[in-house]
Amino acid sequence: MLVVEADGNYVQPFLVDDLDIYSGESYSVLITTNQNPKNNYWVSVGVRGREPKTPQGLTLLNYLPNSASKLPVSPPPVTPRWDDYNHSKTFSKSVLARMGSPKPPRFYNRRMILLNTQNMINGHTKWAINNVSLVLPATPYLGSVKFLLNHTFDQRSPPESYPANYDIMKPPVNTNTTTSSGVYRLKFKSTVDVILQNTNAIKANVSEIHPWHLHGHDFWVLGYGEGKFSKNDEKKLNLKNPPLRNTAVIFPYGWTALRFVADNRGVWAFHCHIEPHLHMGMGVIFDIEGRFVRGIPSEALACGATGRMMTKDGKYH
Repeated sequence: MLVVEADGNYVQPFLVDDLDIYSGESYSVLITTNQNPKNNYWVSVGVRGREPKTPQGLTLLNYLPNSASKLPVSPPPVTPRWDDYNHSKTFSKSVLARMGSPKPPRFYNRRMILLNTQNMINGHTKWAINNVSLVLPATPYLGSVKFLLNHTFDQRSPPESYPANYDIMKPPVNTNTTTSSGVYRLKFKSTVDVILQNTNAIKANVSEIHPWHLHGHDFWVLGYGEGKFSKNDEKKLNLKNPPLRNTAVIFPYGWTALRFVADNRGVWAFHCHIEPHLHMGMGVIFDIEGRFVRGIPSEALACGATGRMMTKDGKYH
């Protein structure tokens, strides 16, 4: 397969036998149907990043006019092991921007380091970012910001980093965490760096892979690294041809560096795209001058406090 596009942006084409696709990602590939036209061919789908409890999935590449019920003569290809992270890293690092693609700004205005941890709250397993587990409020953020309904969500901004002495290779010393519905307020058209930092989960020797997805923007993936991100890693960042994506993974015990320009007004979620992980607290919210967004559909504001403000004719008082 010739990979030509990722998350809606052209990439420098490269050939692969298999694709690593995590939740939220998309790719376009080109194939040449130059095999024996008398046969059909297997396509295998396996689980990545989580130990599968089922066999790999199968479908057919059907060469017409063969019947789709005609089974291939060759055995199905075996997908890579679910925990072959070196294979995943090689693939991810091969995704580079096509020549002529937009390049990132050379400098950032603001950098936040988001530590991903597994925690406990009242006996329930949660996820947290810099020891804050996101709890989504009943009132949509955009309506709250638009109408200055400050009572509907936490007005304190979450922390932008974590203690320097935190050991990412071991389970957290204190598994307790706090909850918040607070947001990060970003200046319009500012350049923002986000360092996603992975850690050990509650169980020893366990660090899970997470695909992070940003709403409203694409970001440049500046690089991946092992261990804890430090100033020494600055020189490793790719400012020449980093790919523009809207989803990127953090690998076990590693970091992923992202850069984006906050040029789309609104209130945007940035979260792990494994859906339960978002609802367990693995996410943050960026407010980029959401107060100045116009033309918001009334249907998007019909919940919580903004819904109670709506009159029968769909207007607000």
